[in-house]
Amino acid sequence: MSNFTELKREAWEANVALPRQGLINLTFGNASAIDRAKGAFAIKPSGIDYSALSPDDMVVVDLDGRTVEGRLRPSSDTPTHRRLFLAFAGIGGVVHTHSSRATAFAQAGRPIPIFGTTHADYFNGEVPVTRKMTAAEIAGAYEWETGNVIVERFSGLDPADFPGVLVNRHAPFAWGPTVAKAVERAVAMECVADMALMSLALSPDLGSIEPELLARHFKRKHGVGAYYGQL
Repeated sequence: MSNFTELKREAWEANVALPRQGLINLTFGNASAIDRAKGAFAIKPSGIDYSALSPDDMVVVDLDGRTVEGRLRPSSDTPTHRRLFLAFAGIGGVVHTHSSRATAFAQAGRPIPIFGTTHADYFNGEVPVTRKMTAAEIAGAYEWETGNVIVERFSGLDPADFPGVLVNRHAPFAWGPTVAKAVERAVAMECVADMALMSLALSPDLGSIEPELLARHFKRKHGVGAYYGQL
């Protein structure tokens, strides 16, 4: 029996949740779950339709990038996931989608502005966007460099406060303490992108949420003083 059966099941459940949540078209996107104790993560195989996936199809890769279990090739985005797991010690799962509205902000190179409390429930400010990648980065180890520009953007930011990012010209990545939570954050990112676009259509000059309202909503769900939900 595999040493990674449960990890592969978690990754599979997250991957098949993506089209169910309306975050995926065709075979774009992927989700991964890490076992920190074993130093390995499970990720979707490359180019396989979500409807055809099974838990056994998940590919297990170690933090040096070596496949340790699986008969299929891992997602082409595996180096980006690996880079994030190495940089952000508190995360347990990563989700990458091309969900339409969040991707529209990414393609425009614009952060998702924070206009209201729905956004503040998940992000402690606007959803950040990376700089554009250089020609050398694109021509080189592209997926690893994608991870590098994300990590660069998070200099001075806590990935727990901002559980997702827009890669300029590309698409969103989200993360969480588990891969199931990473899926939830990816759903939230698409939701707030949709709301931001509608808010801007109604009020093109709309300003950001008031800082005290942002702080109240974010802190009631996150941190030592959180009181939302059942304790």
